Amino acid sequence: MTENNDIPRNEILVGDCIEHMNTLPAESIDMIFADPPYNLQLAGELHRPNNTRVAGVEEDWDKFSDFAHYDDFTRRWLAAAQRILKPTGSIWVIGSYHNIFRVGTALQDLGFWVLNDIVWRKSNPMPNFRGKRFTNAHETMIWCSKSQDAKPTFNYRAMKALNDDVQMRSDWLFPICGGAERLKLDGRKAHPTQKPEGLLHRVILASSNPGDVILDPFFGTGTTGAVAKRLGRDWIGIDRETDYVGIAQDRINSVETAPDDVTVLTTPDKRNEPRVPFGSVIEQGLLSAGDKLFDIRKRVTAKVNADGSIAVKDVRGSIHQVGASVQNAPSCNGWTFWHIERRGKVVPIDKLRERIRADMAIRKEKADVLPFHGAAE
Repeated sequence: MTENNDIPRNEILVGDCIEHMNTLPAESIDMIFADPPYNLQLAGELHRPNNTRVAGVEEDWDKFSDFAHYDDFTRRWLAAAQRILKPTGSIWVIGSYHNIFRVGTALQDLGFWVLNDIVWRKSNPMPNFRGKRFTNAHETMIWCSKSQDAKPTFNYRAMKALNDDVQMRSDWLFPICGGAERLKLDGRKAHPTQKPEGLLHRVILASSNPGDVILDPFFGTGTTGAVAKRLGRDWIGIDRETDYVGIAQDRINSVETAPDDVTVLTTPDKRNEPRVPFGSVIEQGLLSAGDKLFDIRKRVTAKVNADGSIAVKDVRGSIHQVGASVQNAPSCNGWTFWHIERRGKVVPIDKLRERIRADMAIRKEKADVLPFHGAAE
Protein backbone atom coordinates (compact mmCIF):
# COMPACT_ATOMS: atom_id res chain seq x y z
CA MET A 1 0.00 0.00 0.00
CA THR A 2 1.35 3.41 -0.97
CA GLU A 3 1.41 5.85 1.92
CA ASN A 4 -0.08 9.28 1.25
CA ASN A 5 0.63 11.81 3.96
CA ASP A 6 -1.09 14.69 2.14
CA ILE A 7 -4.55 13.67 3.27
CA PRO A 8 -6.32 14.50 6.55
CA ARG A 9 -6.50 11.06 8.13
CA ASN A 10 -9.05 10.46 10.89
CA GLU A 11 -10.63 13.89 10.59
CA ILE A 12 -14.10 15.23 9.90
CA LEU A 13 -14.13 17.92 7.22
CA VAL A 14 -17.01 20.36 7.60
CA GLY A 15 -18.63 21.66 4.45
CA ASP A 16 -19.54 20.67 0.90
CA CYS A 17 -18.37 17.14 0.04
CA ILE A 18 -17.56 17.99 -3.59
CA GLU A 19 -15.37 20.93 -2.64
CA HIS A 20 -13.49 18.90 -0.03
CA MET A 21 -12.98 15.90 -2.32
CA ASN A 22 -11.62 18.20 -5.02
CA THR A 23 -8.82 19.25 -2.62
CA LEU A 24 -7.63 15.68 -2.00
CA PRO A 25 -4.80 14.18 -4.08
CA ALA A 26 -5.75 11.98 -7.02
CA GLU A 27 -5.82 8.23 -6.30
CA SER A 28 -5.34 8.71 -2.55
CA ILE A 29 -8.38 6.86 -1.16
CA ASP A 30 -8.70 3.08 -0.76
CA MET A 31 -12.44 2.80 -0.26
CA ILE A 32 -15.48 5.07 -0.32
CA PHE A 33 -18.77 4.40 1.42
CA ALA A 34 -21.49 6.86 0.47
CA ASP A 35 -24.98 7.24 1.90
CA PRO A 36 -26.14 10.23 -0.18
CA PRO A 37 -29.46 12.07 0.17
CA TYR A 38 -32.32 9.86 -0.99
CA ASN A 39 -34.42 12.67 -2.51
CA LEU A 40 -37.49 11.08 -0.96
CA GLN A 41 -39.97 13.55 -2.50
CA LEU A 42 -42.25 13.24 0.52
CA ALA A 43 -45.56 15.06 0.32
CA GLY A 44 -47.45 15.65 3.54
CA GLU A 45 -47.09 13.97 6.90
CA LEU A 46 -47.29 10.25 7.61
CA HIS A 47 -49.19 8.95 10.62
CA ARG A 48 -49.51 5.57 12.29
CA PRO A 49 -52.93 3.91 12.80
CA ASN A 50 -53.00 5.40 16.33
CA ASN A 51 -52.55 8.83 14.70
CA THR A 52 -49.03 9.38 16.04
CA ARG A 53 -46.74 11.09 13.57
CA VAL A 54 -43.94 9.11 11.86
CA ALA A 55 -40.59 10.89 11.97
CA GLY A 56 -39.22 10.47 8.46
CA VAL A 57 -36.53 12.26 6.47
CA GLU A 58 -37.62 15.89 6.46
CA GLU A 59 -34.28 17.67 6.61
CA ASP A 60 -33.31 20.30 4.03
CA TRP A 61 -30.30 18.26 2.91
CA ASP A 62 -32.66 15.70 1.37
CA LYS A 63 -34.61 18.23 -0.70
CA PHE A 64 -33.97 18.90 -4.40
CA SER A 65 -36.03 20.99 -6.79
CA ASP A 66 -36.42 18.21 -9.37
CA PHE A 67 -34.75 15.09 -10.76
CA ALA A 68 -32.42 17.12 -12.97
CA HIS A 69 -31.12 18.96 -9.89
CA TYR A 70 -30.55 15.67 -8.07
CA ASP A 71 -28.89 14.03 -11.07
CA ASP A 72 -26.49 16.95 -11.51
CA PHE A 73 -25.51 16.77 -7.84
CA THR A 74 -25.05 12.99 -8.08
CA ARG A 75 -22.78 13.15 -11.11
CA ARG A 76 -20.63 15.89 -9.63
CA TRP A 77 -19.95 14.15 -6.33
CA LEU A 78 -19.37 10.80 -8.06
CA ALA A 79 -16.88 12.38 -10.49
CA ALA A 80 -15.00 13.86 -7.53
CA ALA A 81 -15.01 10.46 -5.84
CA GLN A 82 -13.74 8.70 -8.94
CA ARG A 83 -10.73 11.02 -9.23
CA ILE A 84 -9.50 10.32 -5.69
CA LEU A 85 -10.14 6.57 -5.68
CA LYS A 86 -7.11 4.29 -6.10
CA PRO A 87 -7.07 1.72 -8.94
CA THR A 88 -7.28 -0.95 -6.22
CA GLY A 89 -10.10 0.87 -4.49
CA SER A 90 -13.86 0.58 -4.70
CA ILE A 91 -16.97 2.58 -3.90
CA TRP A 92 -20.16 1.53 -2.15
CA VAL A 93 -23.32 3.62 -2.56
CA ILE A 94 -26.47 2.82 -0.62
CA GLY A 95 -29.96 4.04 -1.41
CA SER A 96 -33.66 3.31 -1.59
CA TYR A 97 -35.94 2.92 -4.59
CA HIS A 98 -36.28 6.71 -4.66
CA ASN A 99 -32.71 7.30 -5.81
CA ILE A 100 -30.60 4.16 -6.27
CA PHE A 101 -31.54 3.61 -9.93
CA ARG A 102 -30.59 7.16 -10.80
CA VAL A 103 -27.31 6.73 -8.91
CA GLY A 104 -26.66 3.46 -10.74
CA THR A 105 -27.09 5.16 -14.11
CA ALA A 106 -24.66 7.91 -13.12
CA LEU A 107 -22.10 5.36 -11.92
CA GLN A 108 -22.13 3.49 -15.22
CA ASP A 109 -22.17 6.65 -17.32
CA LEU A 110 -19.03 7.85 -15.51
CA GLY A 111 -17.19 4.60 -16.21
CA PHE A 112 -17.41 2.89 -12.82
CA TRP A 113 -17.68 -0.89 -13.12
CA VAL A 114 -20.49 -2.55 -11.15
CA LEU A 115 -19.18 -5.52 -9.14
CA ASN A 116 -22.34 -6.38 -7.20
CA ASP A 117 -25.61 -4.96 -6.06
CA ILE A 118 -26.19 -5.93 -2.45
CA VAL A 119 -29.65 -6.09 -0.94
CA TRP A 120 -29.74 -5.06 2.71
CA ARG A 121 -32.82 -6.90 3.93
CA LYS A 122 -34.11 -5.33 7.12
CA SER A 123 -35.18 -7.78 9.79
CA ASN A 124 -37.35 -5.12 11.46
CA PRO A 125 -38.58 -2.74 8.73
CA MET A 126 -41.01 0.07 9.32
CA PRO A 127 -44.54 -1.13 8.46
CA ASN A 128 -46.51 0.30 5.55
CA PHE A 129 -49.08 2.26 7.52
CA ARG A 130 -51.33 3.28 4.64
CA GLY A 131 -51.70 -0.25 3.27
CA LYS A 132 -51.36 0.86 -0.35
CA ARG A 133 -47.96 -0.70 -1.13
CA PHE A 134 -45.73 -3.58 -0.12
CA THR A 135 -43.76 -3.01 3.06
CA ASN A 136 -40.46 -1.46 2.02
CA ALA A 137 -38.13 -3.93 3.75
CA HIS A 138 -34.79 -3.42 1.99
CA GLU A 139 -32.24 -0.96 0.68
CA THR A 140 -29.77 -1.51 -2.15
CA MET A 141 -26.01 -1.03 -2.15
CA ILE A 142 -24.10 -0.78 -5.43
CA TRP A 143 -20.45 -1.86 -5.20
CA CYS A 144 -18.19 -0.63 -7.99
CA SER A 145 -14.54 -0.57 -8.98
CA LYS A 146 -13.07 2.60 -10.44
CA SER A 147 -13.16 1.19 -13.97
CA GLN A 148 -13.61 -2.10 -15.80
CA ASP A 149 -9.85 -2.75 -15.84
CA ALA A 150 -9.27 -1.89 -12.17
CA LYS A 151 -8.39 -4.60 -9.67
CA PRO A 152 -10.25 -3.76 -6.45
CA THR A 153 -9.53 -5.24 -3.05
CA PHE A 154 -11.88 -8.08 -2.14
CA ASN A 155 -11.23 -10.18 0.94
CA TYR A 156 -13.09 -13.25 -0.25
CA ARG A 157 -11.79 -15.53 2.49
CA ALA A 158 -12.75 -13.04 5.20
CA MET A 159 -16.30 -12.97 3.86
CA LYS A 160 -16.41 -16.75 3.72
CA ALA A 161 -15.08 -17.04 7.28
CA LEU A 162 -17.64 -14.47 8.46
CA ASN A 163 -20.37 -16.68 7.00
CA ASP A 164 -19.38 -20.00 8.66
CA ASP A 165 -17.10 -20.96 5.76
CA VAL A 166 -19.86 -20.61 3.18
CA GLN A 167 -19.63 -18.14 0.29
CA MET A 168 -21.18 -14.80 1.25
CA ARG A 169 -24.33 -14.05 -0.75
CA SER A 170 -25.51 -10.71 -2.06
CA ASP A 171 -28.54 -10.53 0.25
CA TRP A 172 -27.61 -9.41 3.76
CA LEU A 173 -29.92 -9.52 6.76
CA PHE A 174 -29.43 -6.80 9.38
CA PRO A 175 -31.86 -4.95 11.67
CA ILE A 176 -32.26 -1.21 11.34
CA CYS A 177 -30.65 0.82 14.10
CA GLY A 178 -32.32 0.61 17.45
CA GLY A 179 -31.64 0.46 21.15
CA ALA A 180 -28.31 1.76 22.39
CA GLU A 181 -26.89 1.96 18.85
CA ARG A 182 -29.48 4.53 17.76
CA LEU A 183 -28.02 7.93 18.61
CA LYS A 184 -30.38 10.53 20.07
CA LEU A 185 -30.35 14.32 20.25
CA ASP A 186 -32.78 15.97 22.66
CA GLY A 187 -34.69 12.72 22.90
CA ARG A 188 -35.14 12.32 19.14
CA LYS A 189 -33.22 10.42 16.50
CA ALA A 190 -30.00 12.29 15.87
CA HIS A 191 -30.09 11.25 12.20
CA PRO A 192 -33.07 9.81 10.30
CA THR A 193 -31.06 7.32 8.21
CA GLN A 194 -28.36 6.10 10.61
CA LYS A 195 -26.94 2.80 9.33
CA PRO A 196 -26.23 -0.23 11.56
CA GLU A 197 -22.60 -0.84 12.46
CA GLY A 198 -22.92 -4.49 11.45
CA LEU A 199 -23.58 -3.44 7.85
CA LEU A 200 -20.46 -1.24 7.75
CA HIS A 201 -18.38 -3.93 9.44
CA ARG A 202 -19.08 -6.30 6.55
CA VAL A 203 -18.53 -3.66 3.87
CA ILE A 204 -15.21 -2.47 5.31
CA LEU A 205 -13.93 -5.96 6.05
CA ALA A 206 -14.79 -7.07 2.52
CA SER A 207 -13.09 -4.33 0.52
CA SER A 208 -10.25 -2.81 2.53
CA ASN A 209 -7.20 -3.75 4.57
CA PRO A 210 -5.78 -2.51 7.89
CA GLY A 211 -4.15 0.89 7.40
CA ASP A 212 -6.27 1.74 4.34
CA VAL A 213 -8.01 5.10 4.11
CA ILE A 214 -11.81 5.04 3.91
CA LEU A 215 -13.76 8.14 2.95
CA ASP A 216 -17.41 8.85 3.67
CA PRO A 217 -18.63 12.01 1.90
CA PHE A 218 -21.98 12.00 3.75
CA PHE A 219 -20.63 11.21 7.21
CA GLY A 220 -23.74 11.84 9.29
CA THR A 221 -23.32 10.43 12.79
CA GLY A 222 -20.01 8.78 11.91
CA THR A 223 -20.88 5.09 11.59
CA THR A 224 -18.20 4.61 8.92
CA GLY A 225 -15.52 6.25 11.05
CA ALA A 226 -16.45 4.31 14.19
CA VAL A 227 -16.30 0.94 12.45
CA ALA A 228 -13.16 1.85 10.50
CA LYS A 229 -11.36 2.77 13.73
CA ARG A 230 -12.42 -0.49 15.34
CA LEU A 231 -11.08 -2.44 12.35
CA GLY A 232 -7.72 -0.65 12.16
CA ARG A 233 -8.49 1.49 9.11
CA ASP A 234 -8.00 5.24 8.76
CA TRP A 235 -10.99 7.34 7.79
CA ILE A 236 -12.05 10.71 6.46
CA GLY A 237 -15.54 12.05 7.02
CA ILE A 238 -17.24 14.97 5.29
CA ASP A 239 -20.50 16.57 6.33
CA ARG A 240 -21.96 20.04 6.10
CA GLU A 241 -24.31 19.70 9.09
CA THR A 242 -22.47 20.90 12.21
CA ASP A 243 -24.91 19.11 14.54
CA TYR A 244 -23.93 15.77 13.02
CA VAL A 245 -20.21 16.59 13.16
CA GLY A 246 -20.21 17.02 16.92
CA ILE A 247 -22.18 13.82 17.49
CA ALA A 248 -19.94 11.86 15.15
CA GLN A 249 -16.72 13.09 16.75
CA ASP A 250 -17.91 12.22 20.26
CA ARG A 251 -18.98 8.80 19.04
CA ILE A 252 -15.64 8.02 17.38
CA ASN A 253 -13.66 9.31 20.37
CA SER A 254 -15.43 6.71 22.53
CA VAL A 255 -14.46 3.82 20.22
CA GLU A 256 -11.56 1.69 21.39
CA THR A 257 -8.62 1.75 19.00
CA ALA A 258 -7.99 -1.43 17.04
CA PRO A 259 -5.36 -3.81 18.47
CA ASP A 260 -1.80 -3.50 17.20
CA ASP A 261 -1.81 -7.20 16.30
CA VAL A 262 -2.78 -6.98 12.64
CA THR A 263 -3.31 -10.75 12.44
CA VAL A 264 -6.61 -10.43 14.31
CA LEU A 265 -7.84 -7.94 11.71
CA THR A 266 -6.96 -9.94 8.60
CA THR A 267 -7.82 -13.35 7.16
CA PRO A 268 -4.89 -15.44 5.85
CA ASP A 269 -4.99 -16.10 2.13
CA LYS A 270 -3.72 -19.54 1.15
CA ARG A 271 -2.50 -18.11 -2.15
CA ASN A 272 0.16 -16.22 -0.19
CA GLU A 273 1.34 -19.25 1.75
CA PRO A 274 4.45 -21.21 0.69
CA ARG A 275 3.91 -23.74 -2.09
CA VAL A 276 3.89 -27.37 -0.95
CA PRO A 277 4.06 -30.04 -3.66
CA PHE A 278 2.13 -33.23 -3.03
CA GLY A 279 5.41 -35.12 -3.17
CA SER A 280 6.43 -33.46 0.10
CA VAL A 281 3.56 -35.26 1.83
CA ILE A 282 5.12 -38.57 0.81
CA GLU A 283 8.71 -37.50 1.51
CA GLN A 284 7.76 -36.55 5.07
CA GLY A 285 5.94 -39.81 5.68
CA LEU A 286 2.43 -38.44 5.98
CA LEU A 287 1.40 -40.76 3.14
CA SER A 288 3.15 -43.79 1.64
CA ALA A 289 3.35 -45.29 -1.84
CA GLY A 290 0.36 -47.55 -2.30
CA ASP A 291 -1.97 -45.57 -0.02
CA LYS A 292 -5.44 -44.86 -1.34
CA LEU A 293 -7.13 -41.51 -1.93
CA PHE A 294 -10.81 -41.03 -2.73
CA ASP A 295 -13.36 -38.30 -3.39
CA ILE A 296 -15.68 -37.15 -0.61
CA ARG A 297 -18.36 -39.69 -1.61
CA LYS A 298 -15.84 -42.50 -2.11
CA ARG A 299 -16.97 -43.07 -5.68
CA VAL A 300 -13.45 -42.79 -7.12
CA THR A 301 -10.28 -44.30 -5.63
CA ALA A 302 -6.72 -43.34 -6.57
CA LYS A 303 -3.41 -45.01 -5.71
CA VAL A 304 -0.47 -42.93 -4.43
CA ASN A 305 2.87 -43.43 -6.21
CA ALA A 306 6.32 -42.92 -4.74
CA ASP A 307 7.07 -39.99 -7.08
CA GLY A 308 4.10 -37.95 -5.87
CA SER A 309 1.81 -38.80 -8.75
CA ILE A 310 -1.46 -40.68 -8.32
CA ALA A 311 -3.25 -43.12 -10.60
CA VAL A 312 -6.85 -44.09 -11.35
CA LYS A 313 -6.88 -47.11 -13.70
CA ASP A 314 -4.82 -46.03 -16.71
CA VAL A 315 -4.80 -42.32 -15.82
CA ARG A 316 -1.65 -41.17 -14.01
CA GLY A 317 -0.59 -37.64 -13.10
CA SER A 318 -0.68 -34.99 -10.40
CA ILE A 319 -3.48 -34.81 -7.85
CA HIS A 320 -4.91 -31.91 -9.86
CA GLN A 321 -4.66 -33.55 -13.30
CA VAL A 322 -6.20 -36.84 -12.21
CA GLY A 323 -8.90 -35.05 -10.19
CA ALA A 324 -9.90 -33.07 -13.29
CA SER A 325 -9.83 -36.20 -15.46
CA VAL A 326 -12.16 -38.28 -13.30
CA GLN A 327 -14.65 -35.39 -13.20
CA ASN A 328 -14.35 -34.55 -16.90
CA ALA A 329 -13.57 -31.02 -15.71
CA PRO A 330 -11.11 -28.49 -17.17
CA SER A 331 -9.35 -28.10 -13.82
CA CYS A 332 -9.42 -29.33 -10.25
CA ASN A 333 -7.95 -28.40 -6.88
CA GLY A 334 -6.63 -31.82 -5.91
CA TRP A 335 -5.92 -30.73 -2.33
CA THR A 336 -9.64 -30.32 -1.64
CA PHE A 337 -10.99 -32.99 -4.03
CA TRP A 338 -8.99 -35.98 -2.72
CA HIS A 339 -9.54 -37.33 0.78
CA ILE A 340 -8.13 -39.87 3.21
CA GLU A 341 -9.58 -41.59 6.24
CA ARG A 342 -8.08 -40.83 9.64
CA ARG A 343 -9.49 -42.24 12.90
CA GLY A 344 -12.78 -43.05 11.22
CA LYS A 345 -13.18 -39.57 9.71
CA VAL A 346 -12.89 -38.54 6.08
CA VAL A 347 -10.62 -35.49 5.74
CA PRO A 348 -9.19 -33.70 2.68
CA ILE A 349 -5.51 -34.17 1.98
CA ASP A 350 -5.22 -30.40 2.38
CA LYS A 351 -4.98 -31.14 6.12
CA LEU A 352 -1.64 -32.84 5.40
CA ARG A 353 -0.44 -29.75 3.55
CA GLU A 354 -1.47 -27.63 6.51
CA ARG A 355 0.71 -29.78 8.80
CA ILE A 356 3.72 -29.26 6.55
CA ARG A 357 3.14 -25.51 6.42
CA ALA A 358 2.80 -25.38 10.20
CA ASP A 359 6.13 -27.20 10.57
CA MET A 360 7.71 -24.79 8.08
CA ALA A 361 6.45 -21.82 10.10
CA ILE A 362 7.86 -23.26 13.35
CA ARG A 363 11.24 -23.87 11.75
CA LYS A 364 11.30 -20.36 10.33
CA GLU A 365 10.40 -18.87 13.71
CA LYS A 366 13.25 -20.78 15.36
CA ALA A 367 15.66 -19.71 12.63
CA ASP A 368 14.70 -16.06 13.16
CA VAL A 369 15.52 -16.14 16.88
CA LEU A 370 18.64 -18.31 16.84
CA PRO A 371 22.01 -16.60 16.23
CA PHE A 372 23.64 -17.25 12.87
CA HIS A 373 26.80 -19.39 13.04
CA GLY A 374 28.38 -18.91 9.65
CA ALA A 375 31.90 -19.10 8.37
CA ALA A 376 34.43 -16.77 9.95
CA GLU A 377 35.00 -13.57 8.05
